[in-house]
Amino acid sequence: MERYWNKTIETMNREQIQALQLEKLRATVQNVYTHVPYYRKKMQEKGIVPEDIKTLDNLSNLPITTKQDLRNTYPFGMFAVPMEDIIRIHASSGTTGKQTVVGYTRRDLDIWAECMARCLVMEDANTSSRVQIAYGYGLFTGGLGAHYGVEKLGATVIPASSGNTQRQITMLIDFGVTHLYCTPSYALNIAEVMREMGHTKDEMKLVAGSFGAEPWSNAIRTEIESLLGLRAHDIYGLSEIMGPAVSHECRHQNGLHIWEDCFIAEITNPDTGEPVREGEAGDLVITTINKEGIPLIRYKTRDICTLNYEPCECGRTHVRMSKPAGRTDDMLIIRGVNVFPSQIESALLSIGEVQPHYQILVDRVNNLDTLTIEIELNDEMFSDNVKGIEEFEKKVSRQINSVLGINAKIHLVEPKSIARSEGKAKRVIDRRNI
Repeated sequence: MERYWNKTIETMNREQIQALQLEKLRATVQNVYTHVPYYRKKMQEKGIVPEDIKTLDNLSNLPITTKQDLRNTYPFGMFAVPMEDIIRIHASSGTTGKQTVVGYTRRDLDIWAECMARCLVMEDANTSSRVQIAYGYGLFTGGLGAHYGVEKLGATVIPASSGNTQRQITMLIDFGVTHLYCTPSYALNIAEVMREMGHTKDEMKLVAGSFGAEPWSNAIRTEIESLLGLRAHDIYGLSEIMGPAVSHECRHQNGLHIWEDCFIAEITNPDTGEPVREGEAGDLVITTINKEGIPLIRYKTRDICTLNYEPCECGRTHVRMSKPAGRTDDMLIIRGVNVFPSQIESALLSIGEVQPHYQILVDRVNNLDTLTIEIELNDEMFSDNVKGIEEFEKKVSRQINSVLGINAKIHLVEPKSIARSEGKAKRVIDRRNI
C-alpha cells in the first residue's frame, strides 16, 4: 500500500505542483500542436504557438475543447499517437449524438491504474481488501477503470459487473467483501433487495465504497452509509479525460482530491468561458498533462463545482473539487428558474419520511412549464389514510418551494413503482418540446 500513498507527489507544496504542471503543460501543448491537426488548426486560429505558453496563466489563452470536438473528429481524429500504439479503446454511450471515442497507450493504462490505486488507499483499502466492482464493464470506463486499480494495489478484485442484484448480495456476504464500487442509485437498489432477501448489513464486512457516474447528494450518502454500514466516498471521472479516478474523496469526505500531477483544473463561467474568482462555482475545465493517446486541452466537463486549494486534514495538498452540484447540460429552466436535479433531491431527502426513489417530470401545458415529482411511499405510509397522504404532499411541496422558489406538484406513488437502475439512474423526464 505504501507505494500508492505517494507522499512525495501527494504532499508537494503549491509552488512545486505548479512547477511540475507548467513543465508537463508545455510538453503537452507542443505534442498536440505537432501531432493533432485539429488542435494545430484551433491554436493557429487564435494566433497561438506552443512557445507562447510561458506560465500557467497562459493556459486560459488556449482553446476550449468540447464533446462536440471529439464528435467532429470521430473516431480517432484527436489521437496523438499512431493506432499501433493504442492498446485499448473506450467510448461514451452516444445517447445524444455520436460516441466520443478515447484511446489508451500502455503507459496511459498504467498511470490510470496508479491513480485508481491512490484512490483506493484514500478509503483505507490495502492488499487484504476485497473489492466488488458492480459498475458495468465494456466500453464504459467504470468497470475496467476500477478493476485495474484494484489489481495495481494488490487487493482482491471481484468483477461482478452490473445486474443480478441477488447474486451481488450473496457475493458481498459470502466473499467477505470490504469495498463496493457502483453507482449510488445501484447501491440503494442493493440495500433494498438485501432487505427483501432478509439480510442485514451486519452480515457483511463492508468498510467503504466508491460511488460515482451520476450526481448524488450528501443526503443520499447518509442513506447509503446507514443502509449498508460503510463509509461512502465520491469518485469522479469521465471517459474523455481518463475514466474514474480523476478525483476521489479521502476519509474526511470534504472534497475530491484531483491528481494534479496528471490534470490541471480550472473553473470557468459556463456562459462566457472566462475564469471565475477562486472559490466561485462554475464549469469544471480539465487539461490532461500526462496522457499519450488522447491528450485534451481545456476540456469543458459541464460539471458545476468549486475548487479548494487549502491542504486537507489528510495531509494531501492537491486541489479538492466540491461534489458536482449538477451539469450545465442537465440544468432545467422551469418558468425562468435554473434548477438542478441535485437541488430537488436534496430538498426531498431533507424530509425524513421521503424514500430515495423519485422521478422528476417536466412538461409544458398551455405554454406554461409544469414540474411534477413522483415520490415512492414506504410501506407504512402507503397504508396511511388519504388525508395523511394529502397533508404529506403539501409538506413536500412547501419544502420544494422554499428551497427552489418554484411550485411543484407532488405525486406520491406506491412502493417499488419507480423503476430501479443497475447503472445510471434516469431521474428526469423532460416532455417539453423545446
